[in-house]
Amino acid sequence: MPPVIGRDELIRRVGRAGTPDAMFSTLAAQLRRVVPYDAAVWRATDPETGMMTSPILAENIEERSCAVYWRYELFAERINLFRDLVQAPDPVAGLWESTDGHPDRSPLYTGFLAPRGVHDELRAVLRVDGRPHGYVSLFRLNGRNAFGTGERRFVQDLATPVARTLRSYAKQGPEPTTGGGPLGTGLLLFDADGSLISVNDDARHYLDEMPDGPTIPTALGIPVPLWVHGTAMRARAIAEERESGTARIRLRSRTGRWLVCHATCLRGADGSLGPAAVVVERAPVSEVTPLIVQAYELSRRELEVTRCVARGLSTGRIAEELHLSPHTVRDHIKAVFEKLGVSSRGELVGKLFTEYHDSLGAAG
Repeated sequence: MPPVIGRDELIRRVGRAGTPDAMFSTLAAQLRRVVPYDAAVWRATDPETGMMTSPILAENIEERSCAVYWRYELFAERINLFRDLVQAPDPVAGLWESTDGHPDRSPLYTGFLAPRGVHDELRAVLRVDGRPHGYVSLFRLNGRNAFGTGERRFVQDLATPVARTLRSYAKQGPEPTTGGGPLGTGLLLFDADGSLISVNDDARHYLDEMPDGPTIPTALGIPVPLWVHGTAMRARAIAEERESGTARIRLRSRTGRWLVCHATCLRGADGSLGPAAVVVERAPVSEVTPLIVQAYELSRRELEVTRCVARGLSTGRIAEELHLSPHTVRDHIKAVFEKLGVSSRGELVGKLFTEYHDSLGAAG
């Protein structure tokens, strides 16, 4: 058996992965040697809404079960909710440890985990700067010990470095493509049970562009990615006042083209809840630029200066608007240049606001 590696070496190996999919696969292979588990689900999340997006890696778990698991998360669970762990001092929690050895307090455990022979779950939020970039669920089957405090702390030490790596992938530009792809609005309708009941042609095209990942089979013969299905379920949970916020995610197509997926729950004339409508379309530049900026780790002040540069303001005008000295403005611009690897204001604007334009479509 290969020797167990330490935290720093694990982070280095994860950091060398070229894509988020490869990163999840690398992390899973390495972490399993330190914190053994029998099954797992690794999910990227939209840092603004905390909703799962692409990619998703499921290990030793049926794809349909992933959707059932998430339904419990939205509509029934009360313990160690991911949305609560996003804000918690410790973003990692074990079910057995959190319930003092009484996991049957959890609806997820009694209705989903226990019938599948799962003894314990360790879940983690991969977060940096207060924003979630990924959710992790690790499972141990009956016959194994529950996850221990030391194992939880080991995963906790990984959460921020791994989140930072996930965030960095937004810097990657789209692949060259000769086809324009769909430019219209894709629309999918899901009933109260989460079954797809209608879809337009543009949505079919967008689904064809989606990256690989767990899907939900449908009666229409169209496999729906778990993150699209999850958006519909989140919209229904919001309509039922079980969740707050918006049902909205950003993701990248197979070629790196940015898409936005958002959903709302329709109502009938009597106010009763109807189908959940999911819209998929090319993401406007305004939706993607914040992700690019976060990936380059610009500070709040550096971002303010960058926005002024994008408006074409001179150093003196920026200094006046932000109540800074011209010298300080120049220092901020220099720091931004170094982070983005550019040497002029034109390159800076192109890097953040123009480079991804072709992949975003006319909505930019």
